[in-house]
Amino acid sequence: MKQQALQKKQGADRSSKSGRSAQTKQKSSTDVKVEKEDIKSYVAKGKKRKSDSGTEKDNVSVEKLVKIQIPSTLKKQLVDDWEFVNQQDKLVKLPRSPNVDDILTKYLQYRSKKDGMMTDSIGEILKGIRCYFDKALPVMLLYKKERQQYHDLVVDNVSPSTIYGAEHLLRLFVKLPELLAYVNIEDETLIRLQQKMIDFLKFMQKNQSTFFLSAYDGSRVSEGKGKGKDE
Repeated sequence: MKQQALQKKQGADRSSKSGRSAQTKQKSSTDVKVEKEDIKSYVAKGKKRKSDSGTEKDNVSVEKLVKIQIPSTLKKQLVDDWEFVNQQDKLVKLPRSPNVDDILTKYLQYRSKKDGMMTDSIGEILKGIRCYFDKALPVMLLYKKERQQYHDLVVDNVSPSTIYGAEHLLRLFVKLPELLAYVNIEDETLIRLQQKMIDFLKFMQKNQSTFFLSAYDGSRVSEGKGKGKDE
């Protein structure tokens, strides 16, 4: 009888214990589920915050894009440039004089004379413009009809800035805000940079008749077309 009583007691203990553990198990699985949900919602919020901040960043970039104002006479120059190449099948006769390097040097001399000293910051900005020009020209500054001319003339590590002139340099200023959006620049520095860019464009405008061609060469595109047919 004692044995039976003990066995019954042990059985009852076991069942209550397993009940408790099942309850604990159930609770812990629910807790885990809740924790998972919390993590999911946190990550989702984090992603949203990230995407929101990304959108904000994009908006800032868009704001940056509109700040380099091109003078109206130079805008007309860009339109004429597009028409010469794409509608009239004409090209800029290369190499140009003054070339991009010459124009940058002339601007540096002009600023040094005006300011009474040569400032390092302007020198650095002009180096940057030259570097951007050399890298960007084959990628985004040429019209399709100008590519053959580029391949014919820019050989043996020659810098495009020693061959091309104001016509292609002006195209860079249309693309420059887009390129600067990828660079991490402090707002204060960016404002100063934009002021320098606007000043440089005014300098180009002032010397428009000297720096820019009034007519393009019609023979090179037809030569290129002929080559294409022969090939």
